[in-house]
Amino acid sequence: MLKQEQLDAIAQQITRCRVCRRRKIGLPVPGEGSPEAEVVFIGEAPGKTEAVTGRPFVGRAGKLLRQLIKEAGLLEEKVYITSPVKYFPKHLTPTREEIEHGRKHLEEQLAIIQPKIIVLLGRVAVLALLKRAVAIAKEHGIIVEADDRRYLIAYHPAAPLHSPKVRAELLDDFKKLKNLL
Repeated sequence: MLKQEQLDAIAQQITRCRVCRRRKIGLPVPGEGSPEAEVVFIGEAPGKTEAVTGRPFVGRAGKLLRQLIKEAGLLEEKVYITSPVKYFPKHLTPTREEIEHGRKHLEEQLAIIQPKIIVLLGRVAVLALLKRAVAIAKEHGIIVEADDRRYLIAYHPAAPLHSPKVRAELLDDFKKLKNLL
């Protein structure tokens, strides 16, 4: 089976998954991009705009993320963008249980794609894959090797929307990504 067919099968599992849908709103957002991506960007959970479109990172934070991807010298269609939680939570911030459940689908996606680097956008992404809580302000820009994978911890692109001074640090995180490539 081709990688895209395998990713489509996971997307169907997510659509049918009662646990994924519990206390959530809108369409599933399994992720999008190249099944051959060398770089995967992982966020937190879909927002309102994503829940309407079924696409990841298409709201305000998504516009910034997509701009940063281009500035890092990457083509949007050559990366993969997803999150551990695949539906918009009614309570906004995903719970630990939702993150742990979503990790199953996310790990299946990563096993298919096999990226060279995974960019963890914010605290929830780090919790999902490195299974530890972090202070992003202290650990952003750090490269972590774990589980035979390479991770870059970065600010979530929504962070500068709430705190404009973080924008420069997020840009530094993406410069580090560009240098890694």
